[in-house]
Amino acid sequence: MATKTATAPAPAASRKTVTYADAGVNITSGDKAKQRIKYLAKKTFNRSVLSEIGGFGGLFSLDIKKYKDPVLVSSADGVGTKLKLAFMMNVHNTVGGDLVNHCVNDIAVQGATPLFFLDYLASGRLDGSITETIVSGLAQACKQNGCALIGGETAQMPGFYADGEYDLAGFIVGVVDRDKVITGEKVRVGDVLLGLPSTGLHTNGYSLARKLFFDEAGYSPDDFVSEIKDKVGHALLRTHKSYWPIVRRLVEADLVSAMAHITGGGITDNLPRVLPKGTKAVVEIGSWPVLPIFKHLEALGNVPQDEMLRTFNMGIGMILVVSPDNLKRVTSILDRMGERYHNIGRIAKGDRKVSYA
Repeated sequence: MATKTATAPAPAASRKTVTYADAGVNITSGDKAKQRIKYLAKKTFNRSVLSEIGGFGGLFSLDIKKYKDPVLVSSADGVGTKLKLAFMMNVHNTVGGDLVNHCVNDIAVQGATPLFFLDYLASGRLDGSITETIVSGLAQACKQNGCALIGGETAQMPGFYADGEYDLAGFIVGVVDRDKVITGEKVRVGDVLLGLPSTGLHTNGYSLARKLFFDEAGYSPDDFVSEIKDKVGHALLRTHKSYWPIVRRLVEADLVSAMAHITGGGITDNLPRVLPKGTKAVVEIGSWPVLPIFKHLEALGNVPQDEMLRTFNMGIGMILVVSPDNLKRVTSILDRMGERYHNIGRIAKGDRKVSYA
């Protein structure tokens, strides 16, 4: 087999100058975008933030006087293929809220108050206006959830991502007193399952949803579909809801035995994560109104019911496990907050799984 012999490069003086920008990374443009990011992030700061955006690490002072025995709770996630919708529609102001709210919900179910958030945004070529729009969404969601956006990473990776595409992920840290951590150990047979409605798909099931809507049905994002009473793109881009304002009230009053954030895996895979040994969840099909978008997805692909329940949240974004003794107080708080809820089942004897009735 013949081998190729490398040709020696021409003398340095005669060669063309090649810069980082020639390779696709514009440092100057990136620096301009980062200046705007600093301004957006700083609007989320509170007295606990001790550093500026741009350092090697973000500094956050935990107010230990507020906690007897503080425990830090952390989580990381990404927006996933919902980003494909953002690219298709050139709408980038909602994905930051999707990411922050998802992460906030993940630690809220353990009773944790969100403290600070960091993001990772990577693209092939950095578009300053799009970057600013994304970070603006992140900052707004952080502000709404009472946490600070103290840092992150903005990476230009030409050749790795297609032009016009990016990836967005994040990391959150919260705190809860050790004796207030919600683990599910208090769950008992006879406890009630209250489901809190979702706004839509939230951030899960988009690979199947995109296949059914765009490949199978041939819809475009701008198509109005009577079955879902909305345009396809608008329905799919509805922001992942934060349940923290509701959860905080219930946690402070010590009224819930456990909570489950219904994300990838649906009720089927997420609810068992908070069930102690010797218990199972009995969920009653038909006890809550399934959102039209899920019904239409099921019809488009003739998707089996168990597949739907393991892929999508089906209209329930958070499940509260509540003792019958606390049920009246919980529903009273939810009513006062104007939050809808549905009694979707109960806890029974079993082996940490969900059964559907």
